[in-house]
Amino acid sequence: MWQEKPSLFGQGGKTVAIVVISILVLYPFVAVLGTSLSSETEIAEHGGLVLWPAHPTLNAYRMIFTGSVVTRAVVVSLAITLAGTAFSLLITVPMAYALAQRRLVGRRFFLMAALFTMMFNPGIIANFLLVTNLGLSNSYWSLILPSLVSAFNLVILRSFFMGLPQELYDAASIDGAGDLRMLLRLVIPLSKGVIAVVTLFTAVGYWNEWFNALLYLNDSTKWPLAYVLRFYVDSGQSLVPPSVTADAGVAPQAVSMATVVVSIVPIVALYPFLQRYFTRGVLTGAVKG
Repeated sequence: MWQEKPSLFGQGGKTVAIVVISILVLYPFVAVLGTSLSSETEIAEHGGLVLWPAHPTLNAYRMIFTGSVVTRAVVVSLAITLAGTAFSLLITVPMAYALAQRRLVGRRFFLMAALFTMMFNPGIIANFLLVTNLGLSNSYWSLILPSLVSAFNLVILRSFFMGLPQELYDAASIDGAGDLRMLLRLVIPLSKGVIAVVTLFTAVGYWNEWFNALLYLNDSTKWPLAYVLRFYVDSGQSLVPPSVTADAGVAPQAVSMATVVVSIVPIVALYPFLQRYFTRGVLTGAVKG
């Protein structure tokens, strides 16, 4: 029966459900964007939340990008995301390739060791003591190294590499190619889709990371954007001094909403280009070996 053509009532119900869900999902984004573009007077008239500003203004964005804490936090988040993603791929891709080779001695042991870290986390105290004893406290490395290798991403890459035809490896080996050459010239060009998935997973994780900053960073000048937003939510304080916003005629709510928009724009802009790889990458890691 599931192959039968849906009735008019069923089609209408699906349409209504999609419209309602779309409105519920889009409403917060529209409210955040509209408030960030509103003037202080308009925000006060609408009770602090504006869906459609009558006179849009970019004053809030100009303020947060004029030498404020938000500008510095954006730079920190970009640097951590780029460096962390690059280092993570440099380690995860070769490690997944090695675990995909049947000739590797102890392959199952190393794979189980990686999966063990995914199923059993050592906990906050153990991680804190390790980072502290290594002298990484209050440094950017404390935000990069603890999340450097993800067992989930490792499994996805390994499963995809194992799915490549063994004949390709054999042919490359007969031609005299070593493991490094096979990885760079054969495996990576054939795995651009799954590597794109892992890249986006890793980048989103680093961009949204705030808990490690809470644990390890005492210097507020090193805070990433995610933690700056978290600090605002927890404390309820404005990211910009009230005297500054008052002199510029910008409401603190507009500054806060503009900061939220800045934090989500990079991921929202990147996601559509890699969306088609998501299903393929996740199913590969879940189904294959």
